Formats: sequence, structure tokens, C-alpha cells
Amino acid sequence: MLEKEFIDEMEEKLLEIKENIIKQFMAEDEDFKQLVGDMSIKDLADVAADDIGKRQLEALNQHEVKTLRLVESAISRIHNQKYGTCLSCGAKIPKERLNAIPYALLCISCKNGEEKNRRQGI
Repeated sequence: MLEKEFIDEMEEKLLEIKENIIKQFMAEDEDFKQLVGDMSIKDLADVAADDIGKRQLEALNQHEVKTLRLVESAISRIHNQKYGTCLSCGAKIPKERLNAIPYALLCISCKNGEEKNRRQGI
């Protein structure tokens, strides 16, 4: 199991990634910027989860949407005490991988297997 200090650090990093995606979207979309104009960063995260936010966030490019969903999922796993566990095999995801990709779902072995299967069309 990962230490609380490391998990807290990862949660902070995930929230920062989420904040940056939302800020980027605000910079690109004037309507969304007006909608969330006076909200705190914490409130911005809530907007991303509500119906209006979802409709607006559909305009984000696919990569940003996928990253935002992965970040939300990782934050949820932190709160459910499942963070750092591979969703495929249940093994511990190494800290080095989580430092590089805080929202990683799979250990390196499972990720490599997934990529190999995708290349082979499985």
C-alpha cells in the first residue's frame, strides 16, 4: 500500500492537472468562461461534473476529455483507497509510473499487454 504522503502528493498533482484542463477550456470558450467567471477552482471542478459543464466540455478535444475522465477516476480511486492498484491484475502500480502518469490505470506489464493486443488487432 502506498504511503499517505505520496497519495496526498498525487491527489494534489491530479487536482492541478484538472484545474489546468478547465482553465485551458475557459481560455478557449468565452461562454464557458462567463458561466464560471466568479467561481473558485473547487467550484470549477463541480461545474465540470454538472449537466451544463458536461455539455460545454463536449467541445474539448478528445485527448483533454479522456485525460479529464482519467483524472476524475484517479481522484475517485484515492477517495475509495484503491489508488495505485492495477485495474487489470490487481498488482501495485510502481510509484515511478504514478509520478509520470498520476492517473495511470494499469501497471506497466498490463499496459504493455494491452498495447500489444491493440497492435495485433485483438
